[in-house]
Formats: sequence, structure tokens, C-alpha cells
Amino acid sequence: MALAPVILALSKSGEPIAQKIAQALGCAVHGREGRVQKADAFFANALDHTRDLFASGTPIIGVCASGILIRGVASLLNDKTTEPPVISVSDDGGVVVPLLGGHRGANRIAKQIADALGGTAAVTTAGDVALGVALDEPPLGWRLQNPRDAKSVMAALLSGAGARVAGENPLGVTNDPNGTVEILDTESNLRGNATRLVYHPQRLVLGLGCARGADPEDMWDLIVKAGITDGCVAAVATIDLKADEPAMIETARRLAVPLLLFTAAELEAEAHRLANPSDVVFAEVGCHGVSEGAALACIGKLADLTVPKIKSSTCTVAVARSEAVLTTFNGRPRGRLSVVGIGPGQAAWRTPEVSRLVADAEELVGYGLYIDLLGPLAAGKTRSDFPLGGEEARCRYALEQAALGKNVALVCSGDAGIYAMGALVFELLDRAPDQEGVSDAARRVEVVCSPGVSALQGAAARAGAPLGHDFCTISLSDLLTPRDDIIRRLNAAAEGDFVIAFYNPVSKTRRTLLAEARDILLQHRPADTPVMLASNLGRPTELVRYRRLDELEVDEVDMLTCVLIGSSNTRLVQLGEGPRMFTPRGYARKIDGDLVAKRDSPYPETF
Repeated sequence: MALAPVILALSKSGEPIAQKIAQALGCAVHGREGRVQKADAFFANALDHTRDLFASGTPIIGVCASGILIRGVASLLNDKTTEPPVISVSDDGGVVVPLLGGHRGANRIAKQIADALGGTAAVTTAGDVALGVALDEPPLGWRLQNPRDAKSVMAALLSGAGARVAGENPLGVTNDPNGTVEILDTESNLRGNATRLVYHPQRLVLGLGCARGADPEDMWDLIVKAGITDGCVAAVATIDLKADEPAMIETARRLAVPLLLFTAAELEAEAHRLANPSDVVFAEVGCHGVSEGAALACIGKLADLTVPKIKSSTCTVAVARSEAVLTTFNGRPRGRLSVVGIGPGQAAWRTPEVSRLVADAEELVGYGLYIDLLGPLAAGKTRSDFPLGGEEARCRYALEQAALGKNVALVCSGDAGIYAMGALVFELLDRAPDQEGVSDAARRVEVVCSPGVSALQGAAARAGAPLGHDFCTISLSDLLTPRDDIIRRLNAAAEGDFVIAFYNPVSKTRRTLLAEARDILLQHRPADTPVMLASNLGRPTELVRYRRLDELEVDEVDMLTCVLIGSSNTRLVQLGEGPRMFTPRGYARKIDGDLVAKRDSPYPETF
């Protein structure tokens, strides 16, 4: 369970219990505004906040009625193997109920809470109740080779079948020599089945080295040659210069283990323990061995080199072993920058993927207002606020922080790839160092982009369907785009009869281009063409209004307004809910054409 649980306190009566749980588990408390006095963060709506935390993968402990949590997450339930634990606790702390994620930590957390409060954990999972174990949740440092078979083995045990236990028995299952199912702990590459569960102790670290651009399959062939059991591998390790190599990344992905990095100096400190030190390697990267040194450094002083370096023409692999199962490691992760769009502002328009990336991040970077819009999801995280106009410094800082091995989220409003920071991140990565680019370490970080609801999508949804046919977007800011280019694009879009979304329409110093755009468009489409002005979409101060094109005034538009200009076919109609703006795509013509074709066809039944 990667993320720490969050405790929700919904009432004054439950606040003391929430704080007691927080103290016992070392977790943050989020409190309902106006009802809870002391909390690490506050929220306005319990259902929305519960839904947001669940979507982000955060385990939830609610000091409240179970029904509140159930209603909050019900619409998101999909896959019990990936969903986070959800636990309800009565206001007096007497009853603790794991609602979801029993085998993903909920039962264990519920028992911890009950012990701390002197209450009762109402665990209903059959295996936990009857046997006191969850077969598909082995202790940290162990891996179940065949998790899909846990259900059939548990069913057999519940029906009275005994279990023959071999090995260290980390689950503490009672051994029955005559049992019909097996619980096996081994470092051998044995396969489980419907009557045998195989657990592997994770004691091995793979040290990897490779030439630039090495084929991941070449690396995998070497690993197979090393003769190890995949499930016993706890991590893969290499020099930081190879952090972005596909061979390293793919190996860690296949084994589902972390990729950990070391500097040349850190690897050179292991030189006295290497089986195959190399002056050639030292001359190239600054240490006498990458694969052997990384494997040893990752575990530390108690590591034994069980497989000295083996190599192909492009890759090297070494294996180090620890006597104890590995739950902590030396080294640093590759570092990740998540470039996320949080939508126009309201949590309901933020995607679950973005919520997960924000929840995973150690540090949030962005314009302060955008980070504020994350609300309680940003609580407890390091945040680095940058002003408007500090876009390049903001992106450079985020990349360099990720280069230190951090998990960083660069927070943008709307969609990060539409007039936002996504393009600038890649521009910095593409620049040469002497052109004010970023460090080599920053070029090796993982960059993840996640979409958000853009301003034009939010505005269109509020209007009806103005983007129902071809459309384009044009930024009216001439700070980054030459004015002549903007005018050229306006004329082309006007002549093409596109629906147009204007971004950055005006500012305190830019007041003329919107009026010029209006006048250009009036040369190509009717004066009564509908225009939508949408400000502060998704926020409490949201304001939507409609105008004719010839009545569009600059003074009623600001930087927080998205301007949608209809095409010559766009209509504004009055319906029961109020005005609705839409652009027909031409289905009426298609229907008419189909009717004519059917009438004239010798095979009308084919229509």
C-alpha cells in the first residue's frame, strides 16, 4: 500500500476518535468545514472528498456512518485488486468496519485501529475470520507467485482441507502433514496451481549495466542465464547515467520491482568487493564496476555476490543476495515528473488518473492558485508556488527536483498540453545545455502527461454542443506569438468557418486583439453569430453569458474568460433549461441522402 491512509472526521463528536487514530497510525486528519475544529486539511463536501481520495488510490478511514463512505465511492467501484482500503469507525470508537480492500490492508488496519481504541474490528472476510490469515496478502518482503489460485486454496481450507506447509511459513499457517493443499516458501522456480500456493522470499537484487540503446531482450536473456527465480528479486539497480535506458526500465517493469540508482562515486565505494573490477569501465563512467557494484550497494554491507558479472555484447548482469528478506534499500529512484491538468477547478472535473498522480507526488509545483484548487488533496505535501510569468523557471525547477529522485507533479489548470506547461517541459528537455536547457540528470527522469478537462471543453459542456463540428483554438496573447501570426491565423480560421475558442483573450495591457478578431470574423459570418463568454468555469464564481458577434465588447472579458465564437452554422436556442448553443454536424443531410439512396437502390433492405 503505497499511500498513507487519510482519516476523515465529519463531526464534532467523532473528532477525538479521529485524532486518536491519527496518533496511533501516524496519519493525517481531514475535517469537515464548520464541524471539526482541528485537522490537517478541511473539506466542504464529504461525498465529493471521499470520492476524490478513493480515485487517487488513498486508503480512507472515516469516523462516520458506513453509508456515507459507501455512497461516496460506489460509482468508482470496479476492480477489487487495485482499489484502496475503505474503513468506517463509529464516533465512539467501539466498532471498526473494513468496508473495502480487506485483502489490500483494510483488515490489518482495522485490527490496528481496534487495538488502539479498545474497540472491535468487524472483519467479515472468510479467511481472516476462520484462519486468521489472508493468503493473497503475504508480509512485506515476500511475493505470492500464483495469486489467482489463492481463492481456490482458501476455499479448500475453509471446507476443512488441511495445508502441508514447507519453508519459513511467513503467514503462520498451521501445518497438516496430511493436508490436500500446499503452502510452499521457496527460492526455487516452482510453479503454483489450484492446490499449491508458492511464496518467494525477496532477497535478491539485480545489478545491471548496458551500452547505450541496448535491446531489453538482450538484458532479459542474460537474466534468464543467471538462473534466478523472478519472484525472489526485490529490486534492480544501476548507475544513474543509465536511468533512462529502455533495458533498465523494461526489466524493472517486467519484474514489478523498483529501479534504484547510484552515482559513480557510490559504486566506486564497492570496488574492494567486486569480483570483476575493470579499468575500462572506470575510464568510461568513473567506477570499476556497474552491475556488481550496484547489486552490492543496493543491499549494503550484508550483501553476498551470488552471481558475479555475466555479460553479452551490450549488457551485464550480477546478482547479490541478502540473508534477510529485503524491505528497505539503498539508492534513489529514477525520479518522475507528472505534468497534470486539473481541469477548470472543481474536483468533479478532475480525472481519477490526475488525482492518483497528485496523491503519489512528494512535491507539487505550479502557480499557487492552481495548487490551491486541489484543496485537501494537496495537504501535507511540499509545494513550490510560482507566480504568473514564471513559467520557464517553474518547469525547470520541477524537472531538476525530479532529477534528485523525487516524484514531482507540475500542476496546470485545464489540460496541461493545451496552452500550458506540457510543451515547455519538452522544449526544455530538447534544448542543449548551452541554450538554457536542463541538466543531464533531468533529461533522464520519467515524464508522465495526464489529460485534464480543458477550458474549451468545460465551456462547450455548459453551452450545449458548440464544438459539434470542426473547431480550432487561438491564443490572443502576443507575448509569445508574433502579432502578425495571430492575425494570419484569425483570417484563416474566419475564412474556414471554424468554431473558434479564444484563449488569453485580454489582459490589463493587451486590449486590442479581441476587437480586431471580432471585426475579422464579421467579414465572414453573420452579425448574429452566437458567442459564449465563460468565466471561472467549475468554480463558485462561474459566470456564463451569450452575445451576438457584433455586440461582443472587450470590457466584459478578462484573462479567466474562455470565448467561444460560433461558425455560420452555430445556433443559439431557448430550451427549458435556458439558452443552448450548438453546431449541427450535418446529420439531417445524411438522413435525407440515405432516404434518397434507399428509394433508388435495387436492394433497399441493405439500408
